[in-house]
Amino acid sequence: MDFGPYLFLAVLEGTVTAAVLALTALGLSLVFGVMRIVNVAHGEFFMLGAVLAWWIASMLAGHPAVGFLAALVLSPLIVGAVALVCERTVLKRINYDPEATIVATIGILYIIQQLALTFYGADARPVEAPVHFRVVFPWFGYSGYKLVVVVASAVLLIATWFVLTKTRLGLVMRATQYDRETAQAFGIPVDRVYAVVFAIGAMLAATAAVLIVPIQQAHYLMGGDPLLLSFIVVIIGGLGSILGTVVAAIIIGLSDGIISVFFSPTLAKILATLLVALVLVVRPQGLFGRTSR
Repeated sequence: MDFGPYLFLAVLEGTVTAAVLALTALGLSLVFGVMRIVNVAHGEFFMLGAVLAWWIASMLAGHPAVGFLAALVLSPLIVGAVALVCERTVLKRINYDPEATIVATIGILYIIQQLALTFYGADARPVEAPVHFRVVFPWFGYSGYKLVVVVASAVLLIATWFVLTKTRLGLVMRATQYDRETAQAFGIPVDRVYAVVFAIGAMLAATAAVLIVPIQQAHYLMGGDPLLLSFIVVIIGGLGSILGTVVAAIIIGLSDGIISVFFSPTLAKILATLLVALVLVVRPQGLFGRTSR
């Protein structure tokens, strides 16, 4: 039996995982980098995006693309609004204290999770893909939608990079990240910047969830793995680094795909955790992170 086709399939699956993971982890990295807080509820914003995608798509009859596109627009907006409410009513009131924020976001995690269980239920539900075609390779046919996910994720990552590096909003966010006190002295409304960053981080996670939910069914416990893998990517890539997030997501995604196909998904998670430990020992700021002054 040829080894090549299996390796190629593993690389394809790993690329899909890396694309969605990069989008999810970028939201967490932005919150880490700008606000200097740990958002433990990030995975639940991912889950909420998937659950809302199912709900929105199920309400719209007709071609599956109509419901999916509506979910792709509305679900991140709703999740962003929920995140904004959480930031204004909880995180702002505790003054973004790092230790208190961990406890607060754990509380937000359980609230969102239990609300999803109450109103959505414990069943896993699929969202139909907006397109159905297969790309034929020499050895097998492959889901065209999965390749669409890779392209869509790449476009969104580039758009995020453009906003952060080429717009006034990105300039304000980077100024706040580098020095909060100086930014305030120059009239930048830091509290508003924090609110926007927290909402954008949640929206990126929700967008990734909408893209992946036709492949992985939506259920109320699906936020755990994205949260863990996002933390791994952020630690390896470096806080606030888009390039680091993408590179680390590719490393973790491809290794997860290849090791899962040839060995087991559990081994892939173990090796990813060991890689985090190695990075923390050798380069604590991450591959592309800056050493704090």
